Amino acid sequence: MSGERTLRVRCGQTSRVLYVVGTTLSVNLCRSAPPKSKAFNVQCTPNVRFSISPTPVPGPSPSPAPLPLNNNTLLFIVMKEASMVESDSKLSVTYYGDNTEVLGKAVLHLTAIEVSLDVDADRDGVVEKNNPHKGAWTWGPEGHGAILLVNCDSEQFYHKTPDSDRKHITAVSDLNDMSPMVLRTKGPAQLPPGYKLTLHISRGDAEKVRVFRSTAGDMLSRFLGKVFFPDFVKRYPLVLDDQVLSQEVPYQEETKLYVEGLRFPDKDFDGLLKIHLSLLEPISEDFPETPIYTDTVVFRVAPWIMTPNTLEPVEVFVCSTKDNYPFLKGITGLAKKNNYKLKVCYEYKNRGDRWMQDELEFGYIDSPHQHFPVVLDSPRDGDLKDFPYDELLGKDFGYVTRVPEDEEVNSLDSFGNLEVSPPVTVNGKHYPLGRIIIGVAFPTSAHGRNMTKVVQDFLWAQKVQEPVALFSDWLYVGHVDEFMTFVPAPGPKGFRLLLASPDAGYKLFKGLQNDGHGKAKIFDGLGPDEEISVDEILDNERLKSENDYVQNCIDWNRDVLKRELGLDDDDIIDLPILFKLMEDNRAVAYYPDMVNMIVLGKELGIPKPFGPKVDGRCALEAEMTSLMEALGLNCTYIDNFASYHKLLGEVHCGSNVRRKPFELRWWNLEM
Repeated sequence: MSGERTLRVRCGQTSRVLYVVGTTLSVNLCRSAPPKSKAFNVQCTPNVRFSISPTPVPGPSPSPAPLPLNNNTLLFIVMKEASMVESDSKLSVTYYGDNTEVLGKAVLHLTAIEVSLDVDADRDGVVEKNNPHKGAWTWGPEGHGAILLVNCDSEQFYHKTPDSDRKHITAVSDLNDMSPMVLRTKGPAQLPPGYKLTLHISRGDAEKVRVFRSTAGDMLSRFLGKVFFPDFVKRYPLVLDDQVLSQEVPYQEETKLYVEGLRFPDKDFDGLLKIHLSLLEPISEDFPETPIYTDTVVFRVAPWIMTPNTLEPVEVFVCSTKDNYPFLKGITGLAKKNNYKLKVCYEYKNRGDRWMQDELEFGYIDSPHQHFPVVLDSPRDGDLKDFPYDELLGKDFGYVTRVPEDEEVNSLDSFGNLEVSPPVTVNGKHYPLGRIIIGVAFPTSAHGRNMTKVVQDFLWAQKVQEPVALFSDWLYVGHVDEFMTFVPAPGPKGFRLLLASPDAGYKLFKGLQNDGHGKAKIFDGLGPDEEISVDEILDNERLKSENDYVQNCIDWNRDVLKRELGLDDDDIIDLPILFKLMEDNRAVAYYPDMVNMIVLGKELGIPKPFGPKVDGRCALEAEMTSLMEALGLNCTYIDNFASYHKLLGEVHCGSNVRRKPFELRWWNLEM
């Protein structure tokens, strides 16, 4: 990193000066001149270049003749290449009085070294030498600045914890999750006596990052591979952390360093970190060394990124309980039909907690050299609370959570209340990674439920998927997935927004009644306590008033989604779904909520609605299938009536999907 360094010279003495190639030494000649000095001249060996400011006015004498000296005369010294041996270059300043009387002479013995702290500043996976932009971070395809992953996976098979919780390296494979950094030097075999190279970080950054140094050669590292060794602490000693803010590092041609991220961006952390390398100069044994040169690199911690329904599935997750066999069979068949991996959490682990969607959300982190999935564990902490940590955390599978300290967790903190849109463009602003969607209380509600602030702060701080807040507190459970979802679709946007619509439900039932099917029953075959006819539904004025209220709530959210996602009415499909109000006038789905589905590419796993049958076919299924087949999507209806719907959830609530990451690299966003 280029810079200017003020240098003092002493008349009548020989000073030994260590110079860093790429910098400029600035000498105020008047400060070191003997009294009554009027002029000076400078002589140097070939590897040294100098200039004078102000530029002297040429006189009749040859160049070596004395030049006039004034209070502002500055001498600038540069060297173009590193020295082979110590003090191999010289520069002298001779001072003159009247009549060219020599009043004194200052002599510099110069040693030049090259020093650079290097990172992958151009984001191509290679640590290039002395990139001029390594000390800053900018977004976009032409941006620069290194990227750091939070080391939140675990290389351990037993007694596992996130690697970031340990202050040592236990496997070479752990280095893949860290960002490489290289200290490069060139010059004499050793620094002059007393000089030191020191790595250091600020106290504020120290809790967010660690730095390790390699003492093992490349051949050894390749040989070790992924095998565990107890002496890795010695092979990769810790250099910097929250207890060690500064440490000397060896002066050698190349020192490999590994930078470990410890914290995701959050409310109190914008994700930017700085690491410094300083060259220290000794003054005397009685005083500490002082820095004469500092090189700085900047990292941005990679954000946690959610994946929308339009990305390709990788793995399906579901619980097995003593009463959910039809549901489990349907999900299993759908996953196997499309060759997706299936992970079943059995009852000994879930302890009856079947709400796989509510406990966790899948995302990922990405850098030029490494990426892996990261599960965000919700603060709901039901009986599934151990599943994300115990079953998912592992090698190249990270874990993160946010737990409120002084806020009460409520139903809106479950992650059925956390979704993400596909990529959208809004008033010319592009969101190529989509926008996170959460549900909160209505803005004017004084006593409504909200998602915990610590979780909201985390989501906002990731920056690349700017959140949109919807009104979901009108629902008894309170989750956005109860009235909306996204499905892939042909067209410029590549998706459609599906919204629950009581109006569409009443329109469908009224049409059935007009066609002479008023006696057809919802919940047919589920027993007389459940069955109810189309005529009875349409005659229920209380139910109609409740659904008018629900439609108003959904329409409010519809307007927000159109505005915040840049949607038109043609981008939205209304699904015929009715609701009923529970205590506190909060709503639940009247029959299985078809919008609460699992999306696996072109295959949809939809709650079987048990609607009125016309000519032997469920009218709700027929309408849903017609709407989805027009988009090229296939519908599979899954019976979750007893095991999920009656417990106020549906297919989406009881399942989860890990998906492939975006092809777009987040650092190429124009922010």
